[in-house]
Amino acid sequence: MTRLIPDQTVPALDLPLVQDGGFSLQGANPDYLTIIGFYRGLHCPICKKWLEQLNGVIDEFGELGISVVAASMDEPVRARKTRMDWDVGKVPIAHDMSEDTARSWGLYISDKREGSEEPDRFSEPGLFLVRPDRTLYACVVQTMPFTRPDWNDLLGGLKFVKDKDYPARGAAT
Repeated sequence: MTRLIPDQTVPALDLPLVQDGGFSLQGANPDYLTIIGFYRGLHCPICKKWLEQLNGVIDEFGELGISVVAASMDEPVRARKTRMDWDVGKVPIAHDMSEDTARSWGLYISDKREGSEEPDRFSEPGLFLVRPDRTLYACVVQTMPFTRPDWNDLLGGLKFVKDKDYPARGAAT
């Protein structure tokens, strides 16, 4: 399994967006950071809550020079339904991530539970903070949908990090 290390280059990420066009980490060019919120997909009510909370604070991330994208392995139809049914109007929704790409980011993969609305395979959540030079600043990877980082807590932490020029931690792994 891939394990990404702070201060090292992250894998490429090029995905289509529901809103037209695509997201390319190489072309993101944020002033400060790019946040990639990998979510499980349309079937996940915890993802819905998490991304709707992000939608409410996304402008504040932008004020810090931070660009944000949410990405999943969902197919285009499911991604468009996410966009339409969830209150995520400000959040760029990327989709069609391959399992290989998910694995290259160190995401855990799950199989559909019998009788559920889950897709056959999907990634579990992850949150990655990437510098403009494509090096990892920080990440959280989970095997379950629970206990995700709170966007307001992250926003407060990143204000401190930016103000104090706080270094990446965990690079000595």
